[in-house]
Amino acid sequence: MTVASQVASPCTNVCRINRRRGWCEGCRRTVEEITRWPTASDDERRAILARLKARR
Repeated sequence: MTVASQVASPCTNVCRINRRRGWCEGCRRTVEEITRWPTASDDERRAILARLKARR
């Protein structure tokens, strides 16, 4: 049984990876972070979200 996450995805439906920066132009996640998101725990998701603030 899977417990639903309480941490919402930062996806903005603008899915373009900026090759120079290495992350999505919409949500600022890396490909690895995007791939990991569906199976990440809420703590892992919060850690990803914390890193996004520095990428703005």
